[in-house]
Amino acid sequence: MYTNPHIAEAAVEDIPAITALLNSAYRGEVSKKGWTTEAHLIGGTVRTDEEELARVMSMAGSVLLKYTNDEDGVIGCVNLQQHTNKVYLGMLSVSPGLQGGGIGKQLLKAAEEYAQKSSCCAIYMTVISVRTELIDWYKRHGYKDTGERRKFTEDGKSGNHLQPLEFMVMEKLLTC
Repeated sequence: MYTNPHIAEAAVEDIPAITALLNSAYRGEVSKKGWTTEAHLIGGTVRTDEEELARVMSMAGSVLLKYTNDEDGVIGCVNLQQHTNKVYLGMLSVSPGLQGGGIGKQLLKAAEEYAQKSSCCAIYMTVISVRTELIDWYKRHGYKDTGERRKFTEDGKSGNHLQPLEFMVMEKLLTC
């Protein structure tokens, strides 16, 4: 159970709604309504598909949290994967028209609750290194650049890169 009553673990029946949310938050014209779009960096309309989301949800140590409201259903999500004493945070998304209203912050808080309940001492993530506004947002929430960079290769599914891209690894230490 999470502090926020709008946040719960997603179930298999949530996959279509979460897939649509992820694609609308990151790719295509709709994503440009929000500030987290990657449409200027990656062409196409697909960030993920239902098959990939089902695979992520079924991985050992992986949980997908959803943020819902009565009017719109699923309007936010985040994937958390436990790796020994750290949690990997990915797929943090909020519906483009609702970004800037605190939902992302609430999902970050739920991620910290999950990590602490799982006896993890840190949360880490990868962010496209040229996403300075997003990196700054994470820094304001306690995440730091680890200095590690990872290759970001095209996978043939999630769009064509419009420029060379790499991931920055960011991490937030938690009290254990």
